[in-house]
Amino acid sequence: MNRLAPSLATRWIIGILVGAFFAIPLVATLLYTLRMPDGSYSLARWAGLFDPAMNATLKPIWTGLGNSLVLAVVTVAIVLLLLAPTMILVNLRFARLTPVFEFAVLLPISIPAIVLVVGLAPIYLQIGRTLGTGAWTLAFAYGITVLPFAYRSIQASIDAADLKTLSEAARSLGASWPTVVLRVLAPNLRQGLLAASLISIAVVLGEFTIASLLNRQVFQTAMVVVQKQDGYLPAIFTLLALLFCFVLLLLIGRVARGTGKAR
Repeated sequence: MNRLAPSLATRWIIGILVGAFFAIPLVATLLYTLRMPDGSYSLARWAGLFDPAMNATLKPIWTGLGNSLVLAVVTVAIVLLLLAPTMILVNLRFARLTPVFEFAVLLPISIPAIVLVVGLAPIYLQIGRTLGTGAWTLAFAYGITVLPFAYRSIQASIDAADLKTLSEAARSLGASWPTVVLRVLAPNLRQGLLAASLISIAVVLGEFTIASLLNRQVFQTAMVVVQKQDGYLPAIFTLLALLFCFVLLLLIGRVARGTGKAR
């Protein structure tokens, strides 16, 4: 088996090529924001984010970013409070329904966003009449969009943990089902739940089609509006959003490693 493993040089070459694939566009975007018309490099455009004179230009981005963060929180709540308990229930009590449930959850990944919007438009017409047209209502559509990605993350943790044995042991000790889920199963699924949360946040911050066609102002649609006034601001905020997701990934990885599984 060791003969089939790549050599150290091969691993380094693969790592460098993959790293360059991701790093070159980011470095090029950074240089684009730093380069001035005279060919020099300056942080003037980045410093302009704190210039009061830019408040009017930046207002759509701050508004869209605030809406996207609210959407991210609501979408993560949908994943953690609706999808995760349903997956636990299916795995413990309705194992025969697993193929059907998996097919239904993974189906949105095969449906283009524009087709999804066509189906959701009549529903959102009624949502607008009852709940208003606030950007937070997009969380229902985003909850459907992130289902396939969140499902895979959580299912990987479920496959690695023996939920049936853990739940039966806790129940035999007198624990109620809410206690079993929150204090026994959830800690063992922590890594998958955190990964699903991160993916949900990344999808919400990067989604454009659904928000644009349903006429909601979010981070991505705001950047399109601002780009008509200043072509550098969207590039700057794109880098900041990627940095935010990277730091969040590190924090989630630290939390996942720093806490052990439930006993």
